[in-house]
Amino acid sequence: MISPFNDEYFMKQALAEAKYAFDKEEVPVGAVIVVKNQIIARAHNQTELLTDVTAHAEMIALTSASSALGSKYLPDAKLYVTLEPCMMCSGAMFWSQMGHVIFGAADEKRGFMRYGKELLHPKTKLSYGIMEKESQDLLKEFFQKRRK
Repeated sequence: MISPFNDEYFMKQALAEAKYAFDKEEVPVGAVIVVKNQIIARAHNQTELLTDVTAHAEMIALTSASSALGSKYLPDAKLYVTLEPCMMCSGAMFWSQMGHVIFGAADEKRGFMRYGKELLHPKTKLSYGIMEKESQDLLKEFFQKRRK
């Protein structure tokens, strides 16, 4: 049986969150956390709205998922995020023991991969490049709009 709930489906959900951030003039990054093909948390960047440098989509999604499950550990969860997480977010994912991290676009300047996959928990699986172009295009459009 073919399931409609695959990596692309969930990354589209994260991209919808990123577009929501874009419309609110936030850096367009979106995230969803999934357990057993069910979205348990959705988030987008809110650093401007909350005047909080830690209000990244991943951080908000982690807090929401932990609350939904009643646990600070998320070994059975998958995080879909449109942009490669930064070191702060990868640290939070490490401590949550996130089961699988899937990101769209790479972030060569601020992404955690620059420092190595070891920033994630040793049991965390990693995938990337899912809907990379769509994620990159949204980010490029956002920053081009800000420069005008």
